[in-house]
Amino acid sequence: MKIKQEDIVNHLKHCGFVYQTSSIYGGIANGWDYGPLGTLLKQNIKKLWWDEYVTRTENSFGLDSNIILNPLTWKSSGHLSNFSDPLVDCKNCKNRFRVDKLISEKINIQAHESTPFEELERIIEENNICCPICGEKKWTKIRNFNLMFKTYLGTTENNNEMVFLRPETAQGIFTNFMNVVRTSRAKLPFSICQIGKAFRNEITPGNFIFRTREFEQMECECFTFPGFDTDEFENQLNKIKNFLFNILSINKSNIMMHEHKKDELSHYSKRTIDFQYNFPHGFSELWGLANRGDYDLKQHSKFANEEIYYFDEKQNKKIIPLVIEPSVGVERLFYAICCDKYDEEQLGDNEKRIVMHFPYNLSPYKVAVLPLVNKLKEKSLNIFKTIIKNNISAIFDSSGSIGRRYRRQDEIGTYFSITIDYETLNDEMVTIRHRDTMKQERIKIADIFTYLEKKKIING
Repeated sequence: MKIKQEDIVNHLKHCGFVYQTSSIYGGIANGWDYGPLGTLLKQNIKKLWWDEYVTRTENSFGLDSNIILNPLTWKSSGHLSNFSDPLVDCKNCKNRFRVDKLISEKINIQAHESTPFEELERIIEENNICCPICGEKKWTKIRNFNLMFKTYLGTTENNNEMVFLRPETAQGIFTNFMNVVRTSRAKLPFSICQIGKAFRNEITPGNFIFRTREFEQMECECFTFPGFDTDEFENQLNKIKNFLFNILSINKSNIMMHEHKKDELSHYSKRTIDFQYNFPHGFSELWGLANRGDYDLKQHSKFANEEIYYFDEKQNKKIIPLVIEPSVGVERLFYAICCDKYDEEQLGDNEKRIVMHFPYNLSPYKVAVLPLVNKLKEKSLNIFKTIIKNNISAIFDSSGSIGRRYRRQDEIGTYFSITIDYETLNDEMVTIRHRDTMKQERIKIADIFTYLEKKKIING
C-alpha cells in the first residue's frame, strides 16, 4: 500500500523506532535518534548485510577506518574540488536553496548538479521560478557549496590543521588497499567492506530520515582484474537484487532501476545504476552501484607518491585493479523497509489494526511473552528468561488486555506472541500466535524452540 509520509513518520515516532534528536532542547534540523526498536532494526539490517557481503562471501574482508582522514585524502579523491552542490540565495529573505532541487520541485524539468550554471539560471529566469519561502524572484548568482564538514585538529583553529569529517566510507578502504593485501594475502578478485558513519552538510536535508547530514553507509569495494569489471558489475547487480527481494523481502513493485546517462555520471564513474524505492515522497535513490574503474587507486598513488598495486603472480607483473562499488545508506534502507512493511488492515466496521510485516530476520522482537493475567507473571517470566538466554530477541508485556497487547506487538512487528493462561499451570502448554495471519496454536513449553526450528526461523 502507498502510505503518506506523515502516517509512517508518526507511527515510527509513536512506537519508539525514531526520535527527534535533542528534543528536550527543541531538536536540531533534520537530526534523528533511534529508539529501542529502531536500534534493533538497524542492527538486524547491518548484520544481514555483513553476513551476505563478508561472512558468506569468499575473499571478502572487513574494515573499520577512521572518520577523520589525512586531508590529502579528499584532495586526491576529488572531493575538495567536485563534492559540491549548486546553490542560490534569495536576496529578499536570505534563504538558500539547492538549484537542481528548486527547479525539479517547481517545474517538470529534471535538472541535476552537473548542469552548467548558465543553463540553470536561464531555466529559473524563463520559468519565473519564485522563492518558495517569500515568493520573490530576487536571486543571487549560482555558486558551488562544498558538502564536507570542516573541523580542526589541535587546540587552535588554524587552517593548517583543518580536517574534514568523511563524506563517504569508501576512501578509507582505498587508502588501506595495500595494508589489506599484505596482511590478508588477498587474491584477486576480492572485496573490502565497511559499515560506518559519514557526514554531508546537505543544504536541503529532509523527507524524514531519507536525507540527513549524519548517516551510516554500508559500502563494498570489489576489486577485480582489468577486463573483468563488466562481469563483476553484473554479479553485484544480481547480488543487490537478491538482498532486496529475497533476504529483505522488499516488494518488487516498489523498486525501479535508473541507469545514469553520460552527463549524470560522477567524475570517477564509468557506469552507475541506482536502485530507487517508491518512498512516500516518490521514487528516490536507495542503493547505488558504480563502476569506479581504477580512478581511486591511481589518484591515491599519485598524491601519496607511493605505488598502489596488486602483484599478479601468474602474469608476473603489477596491475591496478578495477573497482565495482555497491553502496547503500543504512537509514534509507531502514526507511524503505518500514514503508514497505507498514500495513493498515480493516478487521471490521470499527476496528483497524496496524501491522509491520517484517520478515523474522528483521523483526526487532522475534517473540513477545504475554501472561493472560498478572497472577501468571512468575511463570511467564521464567519462560521469557529462558527465551532470551537462547539469544532470541524477546519482549515481556503484562500491561492491559490481551487483545490490546496483541495489537501493540503487531504495531512494532513482533513475529510471534506467546500467551500463558491458567491451563498452562496444569498442562505446561502455551498459545503461540502468528502476527501476519493471527492464527493461534497450542504447543508445549518444552517444544517452543523445536517449533521455531521447524519453522526454519530461529536463526533467521
